[in-house]
Amino acid sequence: MDERARALEAAHRAAVEFLAGLDNRPVWPRADLETMVDAFGGALPARGADAEQVVADLAERAGPGLVGIPGGRFFGFVIGGTLPAALAADWLVSAWDQNAGSSTMTTAAVAMERVAGAWICDLLGLPATASVGFVTGAQMSNWVCLSVAQHAVLRRAGWDLTRSGLRGAPTTRVIVGAHRHGSIDRALRFAGVGLDELVVVDADDQGRMLPASLAEALAAASDAPTIVCLQAGEVHTGAFDPLAELVPMAKAHGAWVHVDGAFGLWAGASPALAHLTSGLDGADSWTTDAHKTLNVPYDCGIAVVRDPADSIAMFRAGGDYLVYSSLDPWDVTPELSRRARGVPVWAALRALGRVGVAALVDRLVENARRLEAGLRAVPGVEIVNDVVYTQVMFRLDDDERTRALGAAILADGTAALTGAEWRGRAVLRCSMSSWATTPHDVDLTVAAIARLAAA
Repeated sequence: MDERARALEAAHRAAVEFLAGLDNRPVWPRADLETMVDAFGGALPARGADAEQVVADLAERAGPGLVGIPGGRFFGFVIGGTLPAALAADWLVSAWDQNAGSSTMTTAAVAMERVAGAWICDLLGLPATASVGFVTGAQMSNWVCLSVAQHAVLRRAGWDLTRSGLRGAPTTRVIVGAHRHGSIDRALRFAGVGLDELVVVDADDQGRMLPASLAEALAAASDAPTIVCLQAGEVHTGAFDPLAELVPMAKAHGAWVHVDGAFGLWAGASPALAHLTSGLDGADSWTTDAHKTLNVPYDCGIAVVRDPADSIAMFRAGGDYLVYSSLDPWDVTPELSRRARGVPVWAALRALGRVGVAALVDRLVENARRLEAGLRAVPGVEIVNDVVYTQVMFRLDDDERTRALGAAILADGTAALTGAEWRGRAVLRCSMSSWATTPHDVDLTVAAIARLAAA
């Protein structure tokens, strides 16, 4: 017990020191992967070491290779920070060491996950009776939802995927948007659906699926089992598919509708932004993350399926040693053993409350609009997207200079944002995802970009 207490105290000291120093350290790592491998590498020592010393040494060696994600000026990819209540709850998750697969064994952990799932459905306007599974992230959530969808549409067509597998099954038509996230293709590949089998629907200049193109694709699908993948929050532009028009159209053709809303689904929690997700509730499954907009620690994705029976048909494991007392976590996701990812979600939601969640989402959008306004005043900078949510995309007058500016920003260290390609041209993308970002952080970032662009 003494060794454990001393090791935990060492971890606490290192964590507090890291968080306290975020404003004064470069946001991007100062050491590359090879340097970090050298720092931690070498032959495994023959003898062990005291736990406290191991933790202190680990923290010291890691410093140059850590990213300032929990700070206010990390805008790369779509990565949130960590709310205080969620961070502390996550420490307890490790200390408690509960296997959160079974509602019979780990009752406290599963109860918190069940309540957190109900709160999420309520906040986002999803069916109260839906199944909610906690997975690693949006990639696995998309796979969970699309696997359930495939199983369900084949079952409705008279094919039992559980017994007969995919060989010889009726062809399932999967309709996707031209600007879908890559995790959709990857999830479908996991489910045995290849790129050449996808029906790709045209999108507008912001990445929104075009209703007329979807109507044409649905008409061509005829009576085949069909899955339609829509999007709430395009990863570059932040744009939302016109869900209120597309969802009823797809449902009228008997299609299963899945909505990938990794970060955009949370717009539904804000009265000011809920119009972006209008029509969302008519779908059959939904993907989102808690480690993005809700700001809980990695990893935490959320897979929501309208009818729990569809989830059970795909995932219930069986086994004479597994006890089933109700809807267990392992009934709705692929894992039997996992950490209690939903506990930090419960803590974050309880700390924020309904008003606080809405205020968090609104603040992220306000920061995006502040950044947009600041960048419009920088000579040579072009804003590429319509800033409707949390994403701001910009570029200089040519690809080479745009990429050079992106590299210079990371080297400068004031802020971190990531490069991308949009409609064949290089861009830089800022995602407002952290509760810790202040207007001052935005202004410092604009000033750094202006200075580096001028250089």
